[in-house]
Amino acid sequence: MSKSNPERLSGTRNRNFFVNTLPGLILCLTVMFFGIYLADLIGVLIVKLNLLPKGSASPVSGIFVAILIGIVIRNTIGVHSKLVGGVVFSLKYALRAGIILLGLRLSLAEALKLGAWGLPLIITCISSGLLVTLYFTKKMNQSNRLGTLIACGTGICGVTAVMATAPVIKARDNEISYAVANITIFGLISMLFYPYLAHLFFANDPIKAGLFLGTAIHDTAQVTGAALIYNQMYDIEKVVDVATVTKLTRNLFIIAVIPLVSYLYFRSIGKEKAEENHKLPKWYKLVPLFVIGFLLLALARTVGDMMVTNGRLAYGIMEPSSWEGFYRYWSSFGSTYLLGMAMAGVGLSTDFKMFKGLGLKPFYIGLIAAISIGLVSLTLISLFGHLIII
Repeated sequence: MSKSNPERLSGTRNRNFFVNTLPGLILCLTVMFFGIYLADLIGVLIVKLNLLPKGSASPVSGIFVAILIGIVIRNTIGVHSKLVGGVVFSLKYALRAGIILLGLRLSLAEALKLGAWGLPLIITCISSGLLVTLYFTKKMNQSNRLGTLIACGTGICGVTAVMATAPVIKARDNEISYAVANITIFGLISMLFYPYLAHLFFANDPIKAGLFLGTAIHDTAQVTGAALIYNQMYDIEKVVDVATVTKLTRNLFIIAVIPLVSYLYFRSIGKEKAEENHKLPKWYKLVPLFVIGFLLLALARTVGDMMVTNGRLAYGIMEPSSWEGFYRYWSSFGSTYLLGMAMAGVGLSTDFKMFKGLGLKPFYIGLIAAISIGLVSLTLISLFGHLIII
């Protein structure tokens, strides 16, 4: 008896997936695991050089290293046409799924710990980073997409913000790679330098020092590393807690900032390229589904935490330890493996030829953005930091 049409179509799709997609996915996975391994190795070397305290996580993202490995592969031996389908699949679907799972890392209740004065301070720091970066992007006549990526990475949460913004504004692979490199380099410099700057201005005040580290440094791992350095040097453990709460709260603003910068980006290209029919999308199209998914999981994390705090089982089925293990596992799976696959795909899609014309100006923009957000943070905390109690 012959198979029905639906059965034949299903079998064809499965075969097409294995032939056209699976090989490229395996390549992305391999690059990702190698990137994670090398990033951890770099972290071990940094600790051995006494640049970070023992037990610190690597401040170098496995995602960043995976991009570099992918770029090397693409520009040396190349990527076979049979692998392209899987690379594209990682760039599109693994990226969005990873960002959604990141929502489990963030509890909305954390923001309440900063009180009425902490949130305006964070919002002002984020806004200044965005505005300064976009202003100098325009002044230096650079790509709006690249400037938007650097702005989000500097202002919100480093590499994660770059990756979350990229698909919304349809950023090119070379722009994503450039922005990630930008954020990583200046974030690392800040991680090593800012603990001493924080102590110079806010000696013996862990709340002000923690607020500064949490608002002025780009990536979450780098903020944690800087806080640990501060604790090791000056033996003030509370700085780690304050910096962590501040950074996690800052990360939450990815929910609002992505639609905002997307609106600004599409409005700018609508004005500049009206003859090419670039129209500003409807407002609801500026809030991509993966951002909604991110928010829903952040809400789920918040509700579960509240249940546990009140002495109940999370969602009626999970003990506190099980609940913590659940959200830690899946958020780590998203941030490490799914986003790692996606960024391996970015590297494997990046040809050095695409960097022609970008030059060094985007690095100058990143430098200006990093310095400006540091100065704004330092000034605001000096003036209003005493009003914040954690």
